[in-house]
Amino acid sequence: MDARDIILRPVITEKSTNLMDDKKYTFDVLLTATKTQVRNAVEEIFDVKVKNVNIMNVRGKDKRVGRYFGKTARRRKAIVTLTDDSNNIKIFQDENSKEDNK
Repeated sequence: MDARDIILRPVITEKSTNLMDDKKYTFDVLLTATKTQVRNAVEEIFDVKVKNVNIMNVRGKDKRVGRYFGKTARRRKAIVTLTDDSNNIKIFQDENSKEDNK
């Protein structure tokens, strides 16, 4: 399985953005992904050293539109902690690199 199939997207919330200062990054991952697979995928994609991986399952919420009931999709979330000597992951694009792309 390819590393980009395991890491689906970064989770951008206020809490996860604050955790980035401590070198902790949050990603949505494949439902069947293990901690080892997430560690190897992050190291391969972002060229960093991973210290720790915590994974949690997020249940789907009940939603209602009019008289119809349903559920949002369940997902699996991984919080990846990097080592102190590792580089930071660039999730947001810098202003300087935007000008280079024009």
